[in-house]
Amino acid sequence: MDLLPDPAPLATRLENTLVRYHSIADGEWRIARKTKDATVWRKPSEEFSGYLYKAQGVVEDVTNRIVDHIRPGPYRLDWDSLMTTMDIMETFEETCCVMRYTTAGQLWNIIAPREFVDFSYTTTYEDGLLTCGISLDYGEVRPNFVRGFNHPCGWFCVPLKDNPSHSVLTGYIQTELRGMLPQSAVDTAMASTLANFYSDLKKALKT
Repeated sequence: MDLLPDPAPLATRLENTLVRYHSIADGEWRIARKTKDATVWRKPSEEFSGYLYKAQGVVEDVTNRIVDHIRPGPYRLDWDSLMTTMDIMETFEETCCVMRYTTAGQLWNIIAPREFVDFSYTTTYEDGLLTCGISLDYGEVRPNFVRGFNHPCGWFCVPLKDNPSHSVLTGYIQTELRGMLPQSAVDTAMASTLANFYSDLKKALKT
């Protein structure tokens, strides 16, 4: 079991990586899925052999409330249909923690339930917020789960310029599910999961 990293330099490195992803030119992305709630693009990841996904949509709420629903905390389990458990293992400060969570099986259980241990950090970005994370090799892997790994991931949430009561939510996700999986199944699941994330989040914010 690895020791926990020093949170301050990890948070800085993570934030810088996400800001760099956020400045990738539009031409480098290819559309993977489009729904009424969100558009999902992808490009080859620099971190592993899979894809870096980008998702974007307008959400009818203010940035703080949206980010409170996304980052580790009491709201996330209530509405995120993919997440089955979540425990905060360590808290460094209000905006910085290590969490362990599990996800449900997907694609008729071709993709079995997964467990992740992620470092999570939330900070200001422009007029809004960035909440980001990266997996750690920390803690014992529980039986019946494959331990997945999130390479640098994050969500930028900024007020819509003409309508500050709405927000533009842009996510960058690159998840290595690990285990013996056909890559095509992973790619199908990722694009669908990200599109569903927006529709589920919108429903949760309306309640």
